[in-house]
Amino acid sequence: MEMHSSRVIAADRATVWAALNSAEVLKECIPGCEELTGSTEEGFAATVKQKVGPVKATFKGEVTLSDVVENESYTISGEGKGGVAGFAKGEAKVRLEDAEGGTELFYDVEAKVGGKIAQLGSRLIDGFARKMADQFFERFQAHVEGRTGHEDAAEA
Repeated sequence: MEMHSSRVIAADRATVWAALNSAEVLKECIPGCEELTGSTEEGFAATVKQKVGPVKATFKGEVTLSDVVENESYTISGEGKGGVAGFAKGEAKVRLEDAEGGTELFYDVEAKVGGKIAQLGSRLIDGFARKMADQFFERFQAHVEGRTGHEDAAEA
């Protein structure tokens, strides 16, 4: 599954970059994230609980950053194992550019799943992956812009 999109965040590039590199901000913005520890230099360990169709799973995995260009771009990669539910792995190339009214955040996401989850069918999985990415970036934008609460929290 691939997805490409962007959004303008009402904040300067340095503020957006700092938030993209904060474990606390990322944990708050990742739907279903129960734990995220580590650093951008050494990578993160994450625990995420999700329900994909009829399959509930707790994924434990690693997240790493590569191709880091300070205040401009990086690639964030992760892989999680959900026991009998299977695995999920993905990568997002994130790029920041100055824009009218703030910073434009571009993202190109590629995700793969295997195991029991993969048997659910590509349409269900693609829809779920899009929903997760949309929720993450909406929450991220709200956090950086200082808006309180998550409008989409009921959907998570």
